[in-house]
Amino acid sequence: MMMRKIVITGGPCAGKTTALSWIQNEFTRRGYRVLFIPETATELISGGVAPWTCGTNLDYQRCQVRLQMEKEAIFEQAARTMKDEKILIVCDRGGLDNRAYMTPEEWKQVLDGLGIDELTLRESYDAVFHLVTAAKGAEEAYTTANNAARYETVEEAAAMDDKLIAAWTGHPHLKIIDNGTDFRTKLEKLIAEIVSFLGEPDPMEIERKFLIACPDTGWLESLPNCRKVEIVQTYLKSSPDIQIRLRKRGIDGHYIYYRSEKRPISPTRRVVLEERLSESAYIKQLADADPEARPIRKTRYSLAENNRYYEIDLYPEWKKQAVLEIELRNADEPVILPEGIRVIREVTGDRRYKNSSLARMMVAEDADENQERG
Repeated sequence: MMMRKIVITGGPCAGKTTALSWIQNEFTRRGYRVLFIPETATELISGGVAPWTCGTNLDYQRCQVRLQMEKEAIFEQAARTMKDEKILIVCDRGGLDNRAYMTPEEWKQVLDGLGIDELTLRESYDAVFHLVTAAKGAEEAYTTANNAARYETVEEAAAMDDKLIAAWTGHPHLKIIDNGTDFRTKLEKLIAEIVSFLGEPDPMEIERKFLIACPDTGWLESLPNCRKVEIVQTYLKSSPDIQIRLRKRGIDGHYIYYRSEKRPISPTRRVVLEERLSESAYIKQLADADPEARPIRKTRYSLAENNRYYEIDLYPEWKKQAVLEIELRNADEPVILPEGIRVIREVTGDRRYKNSSLARMMVAEDADENQERG
């Protein structure tokens, strides 16, 4: 059985209600058992439990995040009893949405009270799809009439949209669907992104890669829409046409483990299969590490800007340069790079800047150094 849990999020009046209907129809047609977890905030506020009825906003948020997690646990427990081969759990907002409605201090108190760290909560979802509010680019369509829990003005909705994107920034599979088209095309893009992620028929990545001047990490860490994570990437023995790697990613002692297989079909396109691993499974599979490739260690900054999602990788061996990647919806999409980044050149398709090549290059450098010492 394949079970995936995704989040549909977005600013106020982004089209989530209609999007959920589209998801139900499309993925039921594709043979999925589609399970929906209703928006917790709307349930609570409609029932009289709200930030303005509870003692404090923190009191309310503790209730909301706890209920969100309990609902998800129940849906996952139920899903594991089902006989369907493909199950898609769709969360109408997820745990990280609440972060946008709290101060950093309140958010830390909520997480500490639940005994969970932000990384573990964020990556308990397989993918996140953010629909941009109509208040950004489709102001004429913005309304509060169709949701009793919605109260924001256009300006407040736009600001909240930015906070929600920032809250989810750092997730390895965050997609942002903007209002650059009419509403129907917006929803078609959402469906296409979910189809691609699920691998119907194949999970496809379309990426562009750029060599950039090493950015100021202090500046990156000061941005509200940027998140830092440490990554250790180990390549396993495999055939020449398939790349298998293990990835350990996390921060401050909290880690998530993945195994992925990649098969390139062009310089910008590749099929990717990924699965989450337990720590024990990760350690066990390290025994199959390729002796001709040293593990890659890097610091990744995920940056959400221009309704796009950028990944900036800094390697400890490099002092003056870094690599920026952007994943595109299609090969013809124009690339818009963030302000404050100085591009040296594009290196898409340049094998010298693939992590697998860097891993082998480091082994060769180690051998040269040992020979010189000898």
